[in-house]
Amino acid sequence: MEEQRVVVIVEEADAAVEALRWAVRNFLRRGDTITLLHVLPASRSRKRQRLLRLRGFQLALSFRDLCSRVPEAKVEIVVKEGEQAVTVAALVSEIRASVLILGLHEHSFLYKFSTAHFSVRNLDCRILAVKNHPTDCEGFVGVEFSQVEVARLCVRPQKIPYRILPVCFRRKSRKKRRANG
Repeated sequence: MEEQRVVVIVEEADAAVEALRWAVRNFLRRGDTITLLHVLPASRSRKRQRLLRLRGFQLALSFRDLCSRVPEAKVEIVVKEGEQAVTVAALVSEIRASVLILGLHEHSFLYKFSTAHFSVRNLDCRILAVKNHPTDCEGFVGVEFSQVEVARLCVRPQKIPYRILPVCFRRKSRKKRRANG
């Protein structure tokens, strides 16, 4: 089997941790290259920027511990500053990742990804999105898995009915015909 280049989005959300746990159990293979990416918001303050970078790196280290369960995996940590969707797209393209793994939650960048310049189609890789559900009464965690398939669809434009005469004109025409006929 060919080794995969996988990007995992590192966030403080529980869904992100569950997505990586799911991937370790069900998807990642021996020898894969795993890039843990944390994107921090831009900050003008150097002190705040340094603090956010440190927190992001520490968070990524906790994700790296989960990756230790994948034999011979090569794990990289990348902490970047910028707008999340643009930064993710740039890194995926730069390292030619084959898969992007992320946790879905209400603030997930995937929901905001379709902008004028970028969309999911710009990511030339498979996207594995995992949504965490609350623990049920027996202690099991419910996890929902989605694979986002991006395909170019050829959709024909919908035909718009074209009326030669407005409706009100037709009614007048019918009345004239009845009067003349």
